[in-house]
Amino acid sequence: MKRLSDRFAHAARSCASLDELRDLIGTVVPELGFDYFALVDHSSLSSPSGAFVRLDNYPQSWVEELTLAGLAGADPVHLASRRCNKGFGWRELEELIPLERRHKDILERSRAHGLGPGFTIPANVPGEPSASCSFAVASGGRLPADRLDCAELVGAHALAAARRLRPPGPRPEPPHLSRRELDCLRLVALGKTDWEIARILGLSTETVRQYVKRARAAYDAVSRAQLVAFGLRDCWISFQETIPPSGGMVSSR
Repeated sequence: MKRLSDRFAHAARSCASLDELRDLIGTVVPELGFDYFALVDHSSLSSPSGAFVRLDNYPQSWVEELTLAGLAGADPVHLASRRCNKGFGWRELEELIPLERRHKDILERSRAHGLGPGFTIPANVPGEPSASCSFAVASGGRLPADRLDCAELVGAHALAAARRLRPPGPRPEPPHLSRRELDCLRLVALGKTDWEIARILGLSTETVRQYVKRARAAYDAVSRAQLVAFGLRDCWISFQETIPPSGGMVSSR
């Protein structure tokens, strides 16, 4: 199996297009003991934008139902992928996310279209779309347990090749934020209200409100949550800075 993953890695690095990569994955799927594959940016099923990757050989009837019925956003496999950094079998989903009725319905519908047990390799790269590479057997089949380690390596190499072949579009230059606007942004990311930020920074509530308002205007952000998302994207703040420290108030920088 190691020879298979090494051979795939070399071939994936040589792919010159996403079509070549799709064909390559298709040739290795039977060797791994699977019938189906899907390498997707999760947004590709709900957005018409050509900026997202979607390579798969899933039953077309299932893909159409998933997209036309607007079920993609509730796909439990994609939701679980956002919480993992290693491969997982679909039988583990209930251990990874709370499975609601709608999630179970999606799994049941996928089986009705011919998809059996599956195995998914997630890709959560900061600044890039959440993605995953899944392999599945046909309904009634069993996961090839002795080949899952190899499947995880193949999936990781496939995802890396997809990122290379379809890199993120050019990112606009971030707007300039003043030191105080950045101070307020960091505290907004911690969930602080304008009044709390004012207490921490020694400013008036109205002054803080204006700093936050100017920061939102710079990004044309419609909410504080969207402002924080832009701040994370442009690295003004880190994910760690959005987690309140245990005990005590946040101090000014």
